[in-house]
Amino acid sequence: MTLYTLLLFIPACFALNMAPGPNNLLSVANAKCHGLRVACLAGLGRLMAFVLMIGLAASGLAVVLYTSERIFLVIKVLGALYLFWLAFTLWNAREGEELDGDEKPHAADLLLLARREFLVAAGNPKAILIFTAFLPQFVDPAGNVAMQFAILGVLFLALEWIAIAAYAFVGSNLRQWFSRPGRKRWFNRVCAGLLASAGLGMLSSRQV
Repeated sequence: MTLYTLLLFIPACFALNMAPGPNNLLSVANAKCHGLRVACLAGLGRLMAFVLMIGLAASGLAVVLYTSERIFLVIKVLGALYLFWLAFTLWNAREGEELDGDEKPHAADLLLLARREFLVAAGNPKAILIFTAFLPQFVDPAGNVAMQFAILGVLFLALEWIAIAAYAFVGSNLRQWFSRPGRKRWFNRVCAGLLASAGLGMLSSRQV
């Protein structure tokens, strides 16, 4: 792998990281409800899912998962159903469920948010495509494939962490604007609609 390859990979990868999607929307919602720090920590759940996917891609198993029509169908249906459930929960969220920005959440609350991030990332078949079709384009088969996957994987995770923080920053700055109950309800329902739309998009996705 050359420096030129890395210079091509970083901006292309960052564009993928910053693209609006279910996980980034979740970061906005988490930061709006619980603050910037909690949203960033919850994003570790997403990174864990991506670590597993990078490992699968490096071993070649991700290709099997993606090319199997049955496994692909199961992943996308489960992922879509989970997004629908999150949308339903957010739509019906009661006022006052959010934590104060200065209040420390219970470990169980943070674990729940991280688990949501993990499941949304793991249930998105498009994420599998990224690691089976995108990352390998920057790997030189003549070199140390495992080492190259490790380097690209670390860079991907670092850029993803920046995306998590960026979206969480946006969400945290909405806290004051949404201090009124009516605005909170409006925001929750807009997010719920977007998550449900992402679920529908996931169901309509096909293997390429």
